[in-house]
Amino acid sequence: MWYLHVAATAVWLLASQAAAQGVGNSEVHPKLSTEKCTLKGGCVKQDTSIVLDASFHGLRHVNGTDKCGGYGGALSKQLCPDHESCARNCVFDGADYEGSGVSANGSSLTLNMYMQRNGNTTSVSPRVYLLDAEENDYEMLYLKNAEISFDVDVSKLVCGMNGAMYLAEMNKTGARSALNPAGAQYGTGYCDAQCPKLPFIDGVANIAAKGACCNEMDLWEANALASSFTAHPCGHPGVFQCTGDQCESLGVCDKSGCAYNTWRLGNTTYYGPNKAATSDSAASEFTIDTTRPFTVTTQFLTSYNPSPIWKGMLNEVRRLYVQDGVVYENSPVTAPDMPPGDSLRMSHCQAGAAVFEELGGLTTSGAAMDRGQVLVFSIWNDDRQFMNWLDAGKAGPCTYEEGNPEVIRKNSPGTSVTFSNIRWGEIGSTYSNGTKTK
Repeated sequence: MWYLHVAATAVWLLASQAAAQGVGNSEVHPKLSTEKCTLKGGCVKQDTSIVLDASFHGLRHVNGTDKCGGYGGALSKQLCPDHESCARNCVFDGADYEGSGVSANGSSLTLNMYMQRNGNTTSVSPRVYLLDAEENDYEMLYLKNAEISFDVDVSKLVCGMNGAMYLAEMNKTGARSALNPAGAQYGTGYCDAQCPKLPFIDGVANIAAKGACCNEMDLWEANALASSFTAHPCGHPGVFQCTGDQCESLGVCDKSGCAYNTWRLGNTTYYGPNKAATSDSAASEFTIDTTRPFTVTTQFLTSYNPSPIWKGMLNEVRRLYVQDGVVYENSPVTAPDMPPGDSLRMSHCQAGAAVFEELGGLTTSGAAMDRGQVLVFSIWNDDRQFMNWLDAGKAGPCTYEEGNPEVIRKNSPGTSVTFSNIRWGEIGSTYSNGTKTK
């Protein structure tokens, strides 16, 4: 899950960062409360917060306003000729959360795709990460044999938009070091399975233009018309710096991954916006009505492994929905070219994701969960593929042109997504047990 925002680095020493003039505007992290849950004790509130990706923090010369580069262009050859010089010469400014389309209130987070600046509708496309209660490091999630639930409002996400929530095997500290003392507090250290080539990688200047690869689990990629959850395994633990063919589609990560999209898998009436009949169109009624908020639960299971050798290894990713107090099982596969089932399993992935199996599949994804992953939230659109892979053709009801960002900007400048009530814990502890549908 990646789009073109770039990362940045920081000051020379953490102590000097706190005392010197190098950091201009201080960083104030919006609070976003989350919950950890158990079957016996229920859910307990956590005073977590969020931080914008490093690319949203101004990067400038320590003694002035000269830009260090890296934002949509090359790093300054004068200020950043090497790792040490870049860290010594360049400092962060605090981010503007409201101006970047980010609004947090209690347990609710809203991300806006566009903001008005000087009378113009400007794309901001924010990406934020969950910080721990101390706001020094990223909150690490360990979700194997566990589940995560959240409420989501996708009603303002039109064709071509993607309101995403996912896990990435980023470094807990944001790769904090002597060359990057700011670390997670300033949103450094991003990576994903697309191996993005960012100006900074693992906290230092990316002089050699390497890709930042890591295991990724897309819990939620969706708009009001289509949704998907996807496992993206990578062949190396943690953040791997790829070069050449390692960064490509047959490289160290499965960029396409193994996905579950109910529309693509044969059910075109399960997920979408309910509409009353009009003189111009017939009524539409979906199992999950995306004109209203609903709960999404994702479970990561190791049960029913075929052999003791596989005990404890991830072998299934299961999805549930809750709306109006009713728990809905995931829509089963009806596509004739796919094996039956209603979850991500290796049989499902083997049928359509060859690279996935070569990289270890769900076993590799489960190992990344054992090591811990960072929770990421984003909103974006795609000026190359128009998000057709998510919601057009066999993937959904949208036309191939509706996802053009210029069309979205003109017709839907208020497009946004809201995530709320994020909680994780033991299987069965994070969602209300209503009446299950058959």
